[in-house]
Amino acid sequence: MTHPVTARVPAKVNVQLAVGGLRPDGFHDLANVFLAVGLYDEVTATPADTLRITVEGADAHHVPLDRTNLAARAALALAERHGIAPDVHLHIAKDIPVAGGMAGGSADAAGALLACDAMWGTRASRAELLSLCAEVGSDVPFSLVGGAALGRGRGELLTPLETGSTFHWVFAVADGGLSTPAVYRECDRLREESGTGATVADVPDPEPSEALLRALRTGDATALAAAVTNDLQPAALSLRPALAETLRAGADAGALASLVSGSGPTCAFLAKDAETAREVAAALAASGTCRTVREAFGPAPGATVVDG
Repeated sequence: MTHPVTARVPAKVNVQLAVGGLRPDGFHDLANVFLAVGLYDEVTATPADTLRITVEGADAHHVPLDRTNLAARAALALAERHGIAPDVHLHIAKDIPVAGGMAGGSADAAGALLACDAMWGTRASRAELLSLCAEVGSDVPFSLVGGAALGRGRGELLTPLETGSTFHWVFAVADGGLSTPAVYRECDRLREESGTGATVADVPDPEPSEALLRALRTGDATALAAAVTNDLQPAALSLRPALAETLRAGADAGALASLVSGSGPTCAFLAKDAETAREVAAALAASGTCRTVREAFGPAPGATVVDG
């Protein structure tokens, strides 16, 4: 296949992010309940003489254009696996907030894998694509799968979850990003400072909340709101204290739940229905506590070829 191929990939919100202790390899075991939401990046793969990345959209200037870009790493991994030259122009149309805790970079990697596989005709199996995703990054497999899933290990070992309804979300996007490794380091520091310790010997193994899984399965937004948790939220608030004002503004506007999305700094607000989501979004936009506000619903499908 020699014509361009475009893949569309969703953002995610973590409705539960339980973080275990620091492992000897520098990672943390997770019980990470992902929900894909309808904010999308599109990745277009076009034949080229060499690997090249271009980006358009909000905050595009913050996205690396070299081989540190996760989309580039995904294309390189697929090409190496199949013994072909990684000659492709990857154009990323960004609508997912950059460095916002919503897995935008991981989404781009999953989109690049899917688009390159279709364009190059490598015919990778689903299992091979998921394996390559896990090589590239912890959140990349979920970006491929979408829907709702429990992530174990570093988040890459996925079990699909049933959802009984559509959940309505509002996202408040902050100025600037937060480094995910920096947030994990701060999480470890806060745990040490509190006296509990931060290693796997000190912190209980992370487990998913049965109440939360039941709320997803039954589609009960109120029950889900009572069960959402994010172990990285104290670290994100420590590094970016102003996020507390954003969380408060959303709660005051009627959100059922207010939490930092993943490693932040985007804040996520669960609303009981679409009308309430619009009201929460309007209040957040007027609050002066965030740069922009987005509405989305989940679950949303994973990476999908939409053209080509």
